[in-house]
Amino acid sequence: MKNLGSLMKQAKEMQNKMAEMQAALEHHEVTGQSGAGMVKVTLNCKGEMRKLDVDSSLVDPEDKEVMEDLIVAAHADARTKVEAYSAEKIKEMTGGLELPPGMQLPF
Repeated sequence: MKNLGSLMKQAKEMQNKMAEMQAALEHHEVTGQSGAGMVKVTLNCKGEMRKLDVDSSLVDPEDKEVMEDLIVAAHADARTKVEAYSAEKIKEMTGGLELPPGMQLPF
């Protein structure tokens, strides 16, 4: 029974750390870009878009498809950075312990 109490205490501590990390991820922002920096998308690490910056030279009603493609590419770049940052924070929290394939912590 002593080991069970210790295990429960560790689980509670891990749960508290997860809650703290999730709150921190909401405030950490990363910026992705495309078109040599002409389009920038800033996301928080929960995946919510916080800012969109489009260089004024791209605002051409005759060629809006290019701007749309660059926005999508910048968002994808930012999303990749969010996933890398989140994975690094999880690795730090778990002490480098790899999670089994298919198991993900709730984000």
